[in-house]
Amino acid sequence: MELCYQLPVLPLDRPVPKHVLSRRGAISFSSSSSLFGAPDPRQLSQRRGAISYDSSDQTALYIRMLGACVIFKQLFSNVRVRSQVGFEPERRGSHPYLGIDFRTLHSRAESAGSIPVRRIRRLFSFQRHLLPSRLLRGPPHLNPLHILDEDYCGQAKCMLEKVGSWNFNIFLFDRLTNGNSLVYLTFNLLNQYGLIELFQLDMVKVRRFLVLVQEDYHNQNPYHNAVHAADVTQAMHCYLREPKLAQSLTSCDILLGLLAAATHDLDHPGVNQPFLIKTNHYLAALYRNTSVLENHHWRSAVGLLRETEVFSHLPTEDSLSIERQLGSLILATDISRQNEYLSRFRTHLDEDDLCLGNASHRHFILQMALKCADICNPCRPWELSKQWSEKVTDEFFHQGDIEKKHKLEVSPLCDREANTISSVQIGFMTYVVEPLFAEWARFSDTRLSQTMLGHLGLNKASWSAMEPEASGSSEEGESELTRVTEEPSSRALSQGSQKS
Repeated sequence: MELCYQLPVLPLDRPVPKHVLSRRGAISFSSSSSLFGAPDPRQLSQRRGAISYDSSDQTALYIRMLGACVIFKQLFSNVRVRSQVGFEPERRGSHPYLGIDFRTLHSRAESAGSIPVRRIRRLFSFQRHLLPSRLLRGPPHLNPLHILDEDYCGQAKCMLEKVGSWNFNIFLFDRLTNGNSLVYLTFNLLNQYGLIELFQLDMVKVRRFLVLVQEDYHNQNPYHNAVHAADVTQAMHCYLREPKLAQSLTSCDILLGLLAAATHDLDHPGVNQPFLIKTNHYLAALYRNTSVLENHHWRSAVGLLRETEVFSHLPTEDSLSIERQLGSLILATDISRQNEYLSRFRTHLDEDDLCLGNASHRHFILQMALKCADICNPCRPWELSKQWSEKVTDEFFHQGDIEKKHKLEVSPLCDREANTISSVQIGFMTYVVEPLFAEWARFSDTRLSQTMLGHLGLNKASWSAMEPEASGSSEEGESELTRVTEEPSSRALSQGSQKS
């Protein structure tokens, strides 16, 4: 009940801005404008009420009225809370197979009345930064784009000014934006590149699209969630600023790169392709066991683009071209095609025949940049890289537990009894990350490339120090990674993408 007091305040005698109404947080009402800003805890009892919902439980409404906190639970599990449009039946998302509901696959059971630790940390972090940020920034100023509302434009806006830094802490940014890192970061980048004005995009439609994208990520997933998408988008921004790309890419290339990064794992169920195939999931049948997840991410993104009519003002052939190129970028993130793309990249570099004046070559470089951004976590500073490593391994091991429970063959790298976090990470860095980023450094030999390789070497050494017997399991790790990166089901991808 105390957490209700942590909500931001809007007085009754001032209109509520539209950009505040669209926020996935809460609106709290007070009886006086004197409470507007950073309220004195002694005055919080004067609040008339507050309405909010917990981002980790989208089927609950928390209503605070005159000292009473009542929780209303929806009676049906297929109802979600959505910004601006209220309750809406679930139309997307995964379907349960073998009694498994992918929407709650990675959920952690909580005791009755308990409050999620993530929510407590987020609210406390917000309250801690609210007062200092307001004192430092002085009188509020009007921002015509409303990229961030007044409550968040202190610390979060300061971070966005350094969004091109490779040390950008996406976890902190997600806390400062109350779990809306993907929306704010992507919208900021689209505006920073001048794409909204250049393509005459409707800001309301763009924001609605980004909100729907963020909501269609499963935040119960330890790794494949909206924060990962925001992190990949930020990494993509860093690559787009590299000299070779910045001098050659068109505005359309940049738009495609950012949209692909933001949607590349859209509606990810938290399990891999072999799991969907072995459980006869309908997506595996729909896409004929070929780049199942990547095809689904692409189709989900196209569905949201059409639903929000972001490109409805463009000629039909242009919007269809954007959708096709978006699919080509997302399909390139299929890890089972890693060696195919890497070999092609290495051949281009050996023959020195890459011409970024050629549209097809620019698109290929965008594919490689997105592949690098997708698996760049081992190249981040240790304090960030370690968190991502723990999250992705947690997701792998949880899938392995589900497979054991249902008497299925455990997928590679998913058996917590046969693998450790350090062994998984050492193998991944050695056989997947290092070869890719070594070739990227050949293509773009810049300070950023050397920084990434430097972090990669230090992080690998740190994991090796935690794995004294790593050499004994190296052959096993290599064989499992080979199975992952050379999945035979990718043989029909080119045919499938052409039919699409």
